[in-house]
Amino acid sequence: MALSKLAFPGIFLIPSHFFHWRSLAIAPLLALSLSQPAMTQDISLHLLTVTGQGTERIPTSLTQVNLGVEVQGKTAQDSQKEAAQKTTAVIAFLRSQPIEQLETTGIRLQPIYDYQEKQQRLIGYSAINSISFRIKTEQIGSLLDNAVKSGATRIDGLSFTASETAIAAAQQAALRHATLDAQKQAETVLKSLSLKAQEVVGIQIGDAQSPPPRPVPLMQEARIVKADFNTPVIGGEQVVRASVTLQIRY
Repeated sequence: MALSKLAFPGIFLIPSHFFHWRSLAIAPLLALSLSQPAMTQDISLHLLTVTGQGTERIPTSLTQVNLGVEVQGKTAQDSQKEAAQKTTAVIAFLRSQPIEQLETTGIRLQPIYDYQEKQQRLIGYSAINSISFRIKTEQIGSLLDNAVKSGATRIDGLSFTASETAIAAAQQAALRHATLDAQKQAETVLKSLSLKAQEVVGIQIGDAQSPPPRPVPLMQEARIVKADFNTPVIGGEQVVRASVTLQIRY
């Protein structure tokens, strides 16, 4: 391309068709750079995020039991020996019952002191053997009574839970409830603004959780130990909760 030189030194004339070619090449780039931010902004400004909650209540059907044998004697050997004999009898009885997850949860041997006139005097030993197991709640009353007959002297705790199958089904139901709740929230908000939902572009599922087995208060435990035979035990309900978060384009 030839450039015309004027009479003034250092000054050139550039033909008009040179500018025309450059403008054609730059125009698409300018259009793309100007339109791209607007497109991104449009998508980000048209998203609605809602979180739904779901709850499912199911009856408990199983009871987790913690019981044991406590024996006091003058020597450590005598105390431990008697506790072992009584624990063996209790375990033999439990194994004849429709229970599951039977296990030893603790073996303790500790001294017993008497304090008189600010002096400590050893008077014997206490041996405690603890056992846990699970059984259907409808069968726990009579079992506790017979466990005491067989040698158990402590009931350290009861807690109620539903079966694994029932909990799994409740978790699925809670998730469905949470999803419907999120959808209803979105519909209410968009309808009040005269907007319409286009599509769900994001889903986040919160863990469907059930609380730990519900324990029986200590005072109630004490009443069970002292009660007459055929002790009544009522399990109650267990609550399973879930959450679902939806991102909806409108």
